[in-house]
Amino acid sequence: MNWRVRHVTSYAYSEPVEMAMHLLHLLPRDLPRQAVRRAALVADPAPARREDGTDHFGNRATWLTMDRPHTRFSVTAEYDVAVEPRPSLPAATPGWEDVAALARREADLAEFLFESPLLPAVAGARDHIAACFPSGRPVGEALQEVARRFRDGLTFRPGATTVSTPVADVLRRRAGVCQDFAHLLITGLRMLGVPARYVSGTIRTRPPPGGVRRLGVDQSHAWVAAWAGPEAGWVDIDPTNAILVADEHVTLGWGRDFGDVSPLRGVILGGGRHTVSVSVDMEPAEATAA
Repeated sequence: MNWRVRHVTSYAYSEPVEMAMHLLHLLPRDLPRQAVRRAALVADPAPARREDGTDHFGNRATWLTMDRPHTRFSVTAEYDVAVEPRPSLPAATPGWEDVAALARREADLAEFLFESPLLPAVAGARDHIAACFPSGRPVGEALQEVARRFRDGLTFRPGATTVSTPVADVLRRRAGVCQDFAHLLITGLRMLGVPARYVSGTIRTRPPPGGVRRLGVDQSHAWVAAWAGPEAGWVDIDPTNAILVADEHVTLGWGRDFGDVSPLRGVILGGGRHTVSVSVDMEPAEATAA
């Protein structure tokens, strides 16, 4: 599937920002089943200095330095991406306890197996998914069921949380948005010993004819990748929409939690109060061209 994405983030400040430094994760990465055909990122006002590179996790990153006073700041990312459907899970996968045992011996998985800055251990997160992981169950079956059942008793409610809401509070409120559900699922999986990472990206804005509109559109989206053993590898789960990721998602990057791949973060001098708006449109490239 070919996608065209336009992602706009705009800030308005009550007082001039004298200087600013920003770190952006707004451009998609090339992956075995995701090919970036075109990508551009424009900031207004133009930065005094810009650096493009990759971060610790291999994600595309952009660093901006602003040295002139400004009361507005916007970043527009536009890109075309070809996404192939993810393959089905193998017919037989190891038991999830076996996967957990294997993961403890893989040094490259350690940072996705233990607590991270935003995700301390929360027993309630493990309890929320424990019924999907009875002893001896194949990990593929467990992950497919957790995708279907994860949001049982949880409500998608924009505004119920902020980017800093702890997982324990999400459980208490029984409500949140895609970032919260991703954090909750990651915490539960890690407590069971299954490596899990936070994935940042976008999701199809409008459904195909007769299809169901996905939750979490019009803004940056988030989901989870869980390690299912050497053969199956990483399995992407969208807990907000109760699906395994196929070809309706574009991956920007991944990390231990939201803090590693925040779309835009930084430090400013001045600015006073501010407002921010974000809009994301992800449409089939053929439809856009027409």
